[in-house]
Amino acid sequence: MRSYHHSEFGPARGVSVCIPVRDEAATIGGIVEAIAGEVDQVVVVDASSADASARIAADAGAEVYDQSELLPQFGDGQGKGDAMWRSLSVMRNDIVCFVDGDSLDFGPHFVRGLAGPLLADPALQYVKGYYRRPFKGEPEGGGRVTELTARPLLRLFYPELAQCRQPLAGEIAARRSLLEAIPWVTGYGIEIAQLVDVYRAAGIGAMAQVDLEVRHNQHQPLSALGEMATAVAGALATRLVREGRLDSAPPVVERPPLASLRAAA
Repeated sequence: MRSYHHSEFGPARGVSVCIPVRDEAATIGGIVEAIAGEVDQVVVVDASSADASARIAADAGAEVYDQSELLPQFGDGQGKGDAMWRSLSVMRNDIVCFVDGDSLDFGPHFVRGLAGPLLADPALQYVKGYYRRPFKGEPEGGGRVTELTARPLLRLFYPELAQCRQPLAGEIAARRSLLEAIPWVTGYGIEIAQLVDVYRAAGIGAMAQVDLEVRHNQHQPLSALGEMATAVAGALATRLVREGRLDSAPPVVERPPLASLRAAA
């Protein structure tokens, strides 16, 4: 998995960006404003926020959709992964990026760094962001589920992916054709499930990661991290069952490859 630094790349033309949000009024406006001039399309998929997230995003220049209004035949939205999957139905470009909506220090270098390797190298299919996460006044220490759950599981079961610095990062870019060919976990397990599915579909040589330096966001309490860790482990377990390396796994709600829906239409 090749590594890059965001400073190597300029504006990301011909790119669509999706920001899934739920009650992110404090940060979403600044994020949209930071990237609106960098890319051709900014989409915000709102999970029926109780605050003004949707209005603020629209005022800042984003196309705003309620999660359940996209692909409504699949019912109400069921989490972050579901919002990301549904956004593919309205993003127009062949290169798509996803970034989280709760970053406190978001800058245009996020999308420049993510999309840049794909624009520069046609052999690449998928780019993952990584960064330092300050915690309680220290320069690093955030990302507790990453270090205590995700990376140990990858080292055990997918050692080639252990080199991925931030397997649970919500900052990714990929070619649409790849993302439409894989299933999508609907909840918190989306990032690790997608990482494994991309690895199986495209191979480690088609994957890269980019240094985005630092990301600041609010940290979750330990009780919430336990729920996230369970979702991460469950999503990985379903992949191991499919590969015949595990007998059973807890049920995980997934959406089918988007390309399969078009083929069946």
